[in-house]
Amino acid sequence: MQEKILIIDDEVQIRRLLEITLSANGYKISEASTGKEGLTMAATGQPELIILDLGLPDVDGLEILKKLRDWYVKPIIILSVRSAEEDIINALDNGANDYLTKPFRTGELLARIRVAIRQSMGGDETPVLRFGTLTIDLVNHTARKEDELIKLTTTEFSLLALLAKNEGRVLTHEYILKEIWGMGYTGQTQYLRVFIAQLRKKLEDNPTRPKLLNTESGIGYRFGS
Repeated sequence: MQEKILIIDDEVQIRRLLEITLSANGYKISEASTGKEGLTMAATGQPELIILDLGLPDVDGLEILKKLRDWYVKPIIILSVRSAEEDIINALDNGANDYLTKPFRTGELLARIRVAIRQSMGGDETPVLRFGTLTIDLVNHTARKEDELIKLTTTEFSLLALLAKNEGRVLTHEYILKEIWGMGYTGQTQYLRVFIAQLRKKLEDNPTRPKLLNTESGIGYRFGS
């Protein structure tokens, strides 16, 4: 079965590039050139994923994102020329699963799409997550690397589990702090950096060049690629 992807973007060249690239990789594509048209097509076409531009001619893409998130629960990837941290954070905090800036690499976009669709079709939470030699047991709250138990505090494990369950997705500082420590900590980014550093020392082969706990500068963290 072909997964359906809806592209909401007013640039004809971008839509054409995406249509060729995604169709060649087995996806069924539909296109909208305005925000209002995109909302209608999302409701009637029921796509598995939406690629959304922020610079739309009729309604700002962030407003379209908010309207979609009133009912649409599947992945939304932002593809935009806007590269300011504020724009990226606003999009992620308002429900975007991922954010890529134009110009973009098609291989990276395809990888992000695969991760997003895989997560959305995962169904019930998998009790054990595996990433190479790292195993995270969500039921017993344990983590092992090459079958060796890693000693983690309760907070460290909660942080690791949150990031791992959202593999490939950028989680903003504010979101992580709210989820792990509560609303009172939403401005404490230094506090979060300390815990990330501790996890890297315990999990990464080279903590200075992490492959699991990746920093999205000024925005947040991404688990994995």
